Amino acid sequence: MLPVRILFVCTGNICRSPTAERLADAHAISGLHTESAGIHAVVGHPIETTAAAVLESMGADSKNFSARRFVPAMAKDADLILTMTLEQRASVLSQAPMALRKTFTLTEAASLVESGARTVPELSAARPRIRVPAADILDPIGGDAEVFKATANAIAGSLSTLLSGLAI
Repeated sequence: MLPVRILFVCTGNICRSPTAERLADAHAISGLHTESAGIHAVVGHPIETTAAAVLESMGADSKNFSARRFVPAMAKDADLILTMTLEQRASVLSQAPMALRKTFTLTEAASLVESGARTVPELSAARPRIRVPAADILDPIGGDAEVFKATANAIAGSLSTLLSGLAI
């Protein structure tokens, strides 16, 4: 099986997308390569302190992370792009319209996997046929540790569904 490259995208690349990246890495799936970026990234910053603590409590590594800004070349290099919100998905597609067939919100992709899609082309083919509820993963910035934990749990749940169902 060929390596699969997943790019996770959020706003600042200091909470949600690095959480998704590092939780996916914790699954230790051979051939899975993950990266993350932010539409308005706080370039060079580490993972937000509370997000890092929550990640560590979930058994994932928060160290050696540096936030990056999303650029269209990243979309070209990715096999699957997963955003945390519909707005971020729209922003990615406004910058990289050729990535339409491989760009989903994380919750949308997980729902499509639950409906039987097993590959990125199947996710794309299922999107117009299967309406899934729009569910953004909310930004925990400004919230307390419980808000960060709820966000991480939402990410972990969708990731678990996605990674256990996709043919990687």
